Amino acid sequence: MAVKLPIYMDNHATTPVDPRVVETMLPYFTDTFGNAASRNHEFGWKAEEGVERGREQVAKLVGATPKEIIWTSGATESDNLAIKGVAEMYREKGNHIITEVTEHKAVLDTCKRLEKDGFEVTYLPVQKDGRIDLDDLRKAITAKTILITIMYANNEIGVVQPIAEIGSIAKEKGVFFHVDGVQAVGKIPVDVNKDNIDLLSISAHKLYGPKGAGALYVRRRNPRVQLAAIIDGGGHERGMRSGTLNVTGIVGFGKACEICQEEMPVESARLRGLRDRLKEAIFSQLDEVYVNGSMTYRLPHNLNISFAYVEGESMLMGINDIAVSSGSACTSATLEPSYVLKALGVGEDLAHTSIRFGIGRFNTQEEVDYVAARVVETVRRLRELSPLYEMAKEGVDMSKMQWNVH
Repeated sequence: MAVKLPIYMDNHATTPVDPRVVETMLPYFTDTFGNAASRNHEFGWKAEEGVERGREQVAKLVGATPKEIIWTSGATESDNLAIKGVAEMYREKGNHIITEVTEHKAVLDTCKRLEKDGFEVTYLPVQKDGRIDLDDLRKAITAKTILITIMYANNEIGVVQPIAEIGSIAKEKGVFFHVDGVQAVGKIPVDVNKDNIDLLSISAHKLYGPKGAGALYVRRRNPRVQLAAIIDGGGHERGMRSGTLNVTGIVGFGKACEICQEEMPVESARLRGLRDRLKEAIFSQLDEVYVNGSMTYRLPHNLNISFAYVEGESMLMGINDIAVSSGSACTSATLEPSYVLKALGVGEDLAHTSIRFGIGRFNTQEEVDYVAARVVETVRRLRELSPLYEMAKEGVDMSKMQWNVH
């Protein structure tokens, strides 16, 4: 079967909207266009029905109740609302927050903002496999700690953190636990109760729904979490998030979650198979290639590989009919090596050569085979131009090389 180019393999950055989701959304653009807050006529009631159905579908996917789902514009807003909302509401209780160095910028930059407002933030290191050490977490908790915020799965290396264990430590110490669940929800089982999660950020466009629709799960009991709003006006979403609801996006978000709920076990197994096929094809034909992060605790559709003696930008240009990324989409405008890979202890040279493959619902085996062949061919061609690779193959110890710099 002929492969249609270009091939999209950047499903951590965003996913295409599933046609079944589009179909569900369409009537809400034209016929059912009411404002969900218009309580006195049928247009508003129908819009509200769509919104509440979406709330049920999102809640069901993560084991929550519909009343615990607050609509936002996306996970960046959800992260901000969770972290700033807890910080402001519980400031009397304490001013200490714990996170990790490999979080998404939506969490790191929010924490940096709070530091300017007098909060103290501990940034936990990660081990070589990309996971935090639970002993480090225990030691970091003080009487002033009000929030732990750790992502479920990393957006670059796909490594899954020991979330249930972190949650039980938080519970035992009486500290709220927020999780950026963007990359995990809809891909692997996430259950807010089993995982002891108090706040969970989710985004529709990472699970085959539309962009601009997000949600924040906020626990209502054992313990009840209260948040200070960061957007004021109108008191929508139980006072936590004002603004006219994106009804169309919410309806699509709900449908996307329903599809994930039904198809996740089969889909995850298929994607894991494709991911392993890609890895095997690359590793069996090239030397000096390295997987970044744990293969054991990893999202089924993620592969992040460093190719020694190949410059990352040249690599991307060499495979320009394939959409992949080096570093994460939110930081790829910079030429700095990925802060996530640096935190794993990956050297600067290797960090610059990393490629993230994100396999998705609509990728095929033919596409995976094409991508593997193109990657192998490109790496071989670039290495032929590399005197360093040639020297390494001749047994020269590169770490002992003395470079003359004029």
